[in-house]
Amino acid sequence: MTAERMHRVVVLALDGVYPFEMTIPVRIFGTAESPAGTPLYEVLTCSLDGRPVRTSADFAITVEHGDEAVATADTLVIPPFVCGPGADGSDPAERDWLPPELAAALDRLPAGARIVSMCTASYVLAAAGLLDGRRATTHWNEAEHFQRAFPRVEVDADVLFVDGGRVLTAAGVAAGVDLCLHLLRRDHGSVVANRVARLCVVPPWREGGQAQFIERPVPDAARTSTSDTREWALGRLGRPIALAELARHAGMSVRTFSRRFRDEVGMTPGQWLTRQRIEHARRLLEATDLPVDRIAEEAGLGTGASLRRHMALALGVAPLAYRQTFRAKAAGTAGS
Repeated sequence: MTAERMHRVVVLALDGVYPFEMTIPVRIFGTAESPAGTPLYEVLTCSLDGRPVRTSADFAITVEHGDEAVATADTLVIPPFVCGPGADGSDPAERDWLPPELAAALDRLPAGARIVSMCTASYVLAAAGLLDGRRATTHWNEAEHFQRAFPRVEVDADVLFVDGGRVLTAAGVAAGVDLCLHLLRRDHGSVVANRVARLCVVPPWREGGQAQFIERPVPDAARTSTSDTREWALGRLGRPIALAELARHAGMSVRTFSRRFRDEVGMTPGQWLTRQRIEHARRLLEATDLPVDRIAEEAGLGTGASLRRHMALALGVAPLAYRQTFRAKAAGTAGS
């Protein structure tokens, strides 16, 4: 963040853009506020020439800026557009994913700025050489095409998003929401990100390494859901919760509960509980001065050593280092 202005997110809408995905950054970053109610981001939408953009639907979208806005970006987001690998019969490796005008626009991006692709916009980043030698993701249905087109990229089609530091890639539609919330959490912590998620009525945290929901059937609406039991468990994270206890609360057998839980959430009850405990610990580290051992106890992770181990595996950082980093960011925001 700079003292002169807010962090600027620029959304580059390309011809054939999908309207929903194009508005995700506006909705997520545009909703984010500091605890004092001050907006944290400025979001601009641009096209390559400043003219209306044809969308994937039966309407065009008028934008206020041309590609000169890219030069002012702290974060550049490229939403997916109708590019249809192989749709015209061509091999994706032979397509021109980076025409001269788009390459010129990307050249305007400041050296320290982040760049984010959503879904198949990863083709643009790969064509620009930004993903060479890097791990990246795209929509699972295009992963094979993508890998053939860009063999120097380490394609991971089994995750929601990949945070490569300055360069980030997200999978399908909802994963774009997840990645924007992840960036918001990275910039300002989970309290701010969770508030935005609640306002947008979306899950506050789906870790990037969580699997894409590939051909997973939607649970039958007539069946009993595990949602009430998940809500019940969230209020009891400070104590051990056995799988049998969860199943009993849901009125199911352990086997049925486990199967239904995985259908609905995409992970096992144990994996989900661990992630919720880590998220609760993060909130306590950000918002309180409680010692690490007490936070571990409150989050149901046992000891400080256990919390350190879980945070190292999930986030690659120790609890105290996480707290210090967040406090430094919060202080920087307050002074901007």
